[in-house]
Parts: sequence; structure tokens; C-alpha cells
Amino acid sequence: MYISLQELELRPVRFSVDIPAGEIEFVNPMQASVLHASGTAELVGHALGEIRIWGSLSVAMEAPCDRCLEPARFSVNKAFDLVYVPTPDNLSGEREIDESASDVGFYEGGGIELNDVLREVVLLALPMRWVCEDDCKGICPSCGRNRNVEECDCTNKAVDDRWSKLKNLRVETGPRN
Repeated sequence: MYISLQELELRPVRFSVDIPAGEIEFVNPMQASVLHASGTAELVGHALGEIRIWGSLSVAMEAPCDRCLEPARFSVNKAFDLVYVPTPDNLSGEREIDESASDVGFYEGGGIELNDVLREVVLLALPMRWVCEDDCKGICPSCGRNRNVEECDCTNKAVDDRWSKLKNLRVETGPRN
């Protein structure tokens, strides 16, 4: 859904959308359910072109567990209140912005794409690590078995490789008398 400045100049735009999986591109994680979002877009400063978009969304996302690689599902239920301003002419490419501009997003052209806004909200609401269960045992580093499904008899010795050069040095020179 495209929200144009012309439409916002007339009145606030209310939206209630159901976006099927695959319509918004998420690389990893993947969208596992319909994304439902509702809210309002309005112009804040008519002369400045500031767009405020606020509302809420809900969606289920799925990605491989960081410990065992089995599918892990995470629900996102998020309220959002965002402000977008037109991209300044001097902000082309990568440039440093002042601290006040770090709280707003930028848009180009005559409006903003709602799917891009919703994608941003979802990605920022996701956890840093995906874990299928809090007590996930992960994969054995020796044999590769999923420890949640099958226990293994592997023993993993913790090796502290930082001192191996000194150990070899002692062996090469022999013990001191």
C-alpha cells in the first residue's frame, strides 16, 4: 500500500491490512503467518512533509534455531509510532547525520510504501538470537547429533589453545635442572 503526500494533505489515512507471507521480503527469518497491521498515517507539518505513521502489527516469524538448527518460531506483536521526513538534498550517499535526525526515518518522492515501514518494524522487534526452546541443548560439536532428540556419548574436552606454544617450547628445550 502506497501512502501519498497528496492524499495525506487532504486527510489522515487509516489502514488495516493483512499481508500474506512472501509479499514482504524477509531473507532470514521468514514470515510464517499473515502480517496484520492497522493504524493511521498523517501529515505532522504540512509545509515540511513530515509523515507520522502509528499503529500496531502482529505476525509470526520463523528461522533456524541458533543452537540446534530446528525451526524456531517467534511472535511479533508490536505497537509503533514513527516519523518520516523527506530526504534532504545533501543526504545523498553515506553521510553523518546529527543526533536529532537519528530518531526519524527518511523517504524519497511523493510518499511512502507501507510495506517498507512494516518490514522495518518487524525486523527491529525480533530477538538477536533465535532459540526454539529456552532449554535447547543444541548440536553436539563432535558428532553433530541434535541433543534434544538423541543423547550422544561424546566427551568434549575443553582445550585452551592459548598456552600450547609455551608447552611446545618446554618440550623442545627439555626440563631445567
